[in-house]
Amino acid sequence: MSDCLFCRIARKEIPSAVVYEDDELLAFKDIGPQAPVHLLIIPKAHCEGLNDLTPEVEKAAARIPAVAAKLAKEFGVAASGYRLLANSGHDSGQTVFHLHFHLLGGKALGGKLCQG
Repeated sequence: MSDCLFCRIARKEIPSAVVYEDDELLAFKDIGPQAPVHLLIIPKAHCEGLNDLTPEVEKAAARIPAVAAKLAKEFGVAASGYRLLANSGHDSGQTVFHLHFHLLGGKALGGKLCQG
């Protein structure tokens, strides 16, 4: 999708702090981090969210946990623990409608994902 923010980042039209890239996936630092380590891992092919997986994106997305584990080690949060999550849809808090996973770590995140 030509106007999608994350597609534009994947095409290098918008600068980002890339920490991992291969033919199908891209990982970069979140510009509004919610933890000391906050990375976004995206498939390069556009897909709005988990409900819209195509075979191509599903294949790439299946590799995201392994990439997240590699990055967690590189960023020093594998031993202490980290969270890997994807929001899907407005009620989840998804604000960029391109499938992406958040890797968060570097502090105690607590057990609650929601307030109240």
